[in-house]
Amino acid sequence: MKKLTPFSKKQLKAMLWWSMKKSCDFDAIIADGAVRSGKTFSMSLGFIFWSMKSFDKMSFAICSKTIKSARRNVVKPLFDFLVGLEVFTVRDYLSKGYFEITMGKKINRYYIFGGRDESSASLIQGITLSGLFLDETALMPRSFVEQAIARCSVTGSKLWFNCNPDNPYHWFKEEWIDKATEKNCLYLHFELSDNPSLSPKIIKRYHTLYSGAFYQRFVLGKWCGVEGLVYPFFNKDIHCVGELPLSFSRFVMSVDYGTVNPTSAGLWGKNDKVWYRVGEYYFDSKKEGFQRTDEEHYKGILKLSQMASEYGLKVDTIVCDPSAASFIECIRRHGEIKVLPAKNDVISGIRKVSDALNQGKIKIYKGCRDALREFSLYAWDEKSKSDSPIKENDHSMDDIRYFVTRFLDENDDNFCVLSVLR
Repeated sequence: MKKLTPFSKKQLKAMLWWSMKKSCDFDAIIADGAVRSGKTFSMSLGFIFWSMKSFDKMSFAICSKTIKSARRNVVKPLFDFLVGLEVFTVRDYLSKGYFEITMGKKINRYYIFGGRDESSASLIQGITLSGLFLDETALMPRSFVEQAIARCSVTGSKLWFNCNPDNPYHWFKEEWIDKATEKNCLYLHFELSDNPSLSPKIIKRYHTLYSGAFYQRFVLGKWCGVEGLVYPFFNKDIHCVGELPLSFSRFVMSVDYGTVNPTSAGLWGKNDKVWYRVGEYYFDSKKEGFQRTDEEHYKGILKLSQMASEYGLKVDTIVCDPSAASFIECIRRHGEIKVLPAKNDVISGIRKVSDALNQGKIKIYKGCRDALREFSLYAWDEKSKSDSPIKENDHSMDDIRYFVTRFLDENDDNFCVLSVLR
């Protein structure tokens, strides 16, 4: 077990509220606020301590948007900590989707669920739970969260929620945070300063990493709406290059497909740890006055891909708009380049693009004029009660998002958890 920084007062309260005289009668705890404020780890430890003290031979659930994120963000840090405590024995049944913890003569089982979309609610139906831990609650659909809550029918069961802020009209804020008192919930708001393991240098980094609504939410921990440009920080002098590297180790492409709307494709080359958008294909049928077929678009992106040959390489993969089934099939039928459907979580993707730009992981060649034009125009829909960009000037923005969520997340796909046996 690695050495831990002492917990802050708020982290201790999030961990031990169920044992404190002033808060033990609450049915649930809700913790929201800034990223990296220590709420998830302190709460998850408290969840285990509470469940092992209060129950024996019972079932519990740990939920996040995906099983992978639940294991990465909640379960693995728990295992890393518990393996150093001789009082606990942990056995992970990876293929069965649960782990068991033994403390003395007590043993409890913890199921892991992912609440990715509306269909996920069916996955948790039928189970009886004595407690529920929901990580990043605001990212999960309401139907899944409510179905999970309904499973907690055992006397003495408690609910544990944590999340980063979202839109102020989000259902979880309106139905749970704003109604915490009437639902008998303890509500805690976390700030970066509530995590004593963060150095002043790291805290300063977070204050410079984000801007706009993402800064308000992830750094200041506020539930706020979005307005203005999606990437207000974008600066050609910082995020663009006038000259490309002399060599690349890999080339890939990203495509946002349209018939009436424009089709946009980007060619990406990797040099060391940085990806460069070295060229683009952009066809706007409204501007040109005619439409192109799948085959004509394929010829266009194939011509773009030939830029890789100037560096002695070939494009190995195309990530494509997942709704463009016919175009994906067209690429597959030619068999020249591997094609994969893109991940299409817009808000998460925008945040990842923001991170990649601000961390210098991607650079845009100044010759990619349509991408640069869209960066200056891509804006939030201020009339929408849910976070969504205006569906204009978003085609290069979409293909860039597809690229980032596929190729900058590749290492996450190989994540695994080792069983802890004592």
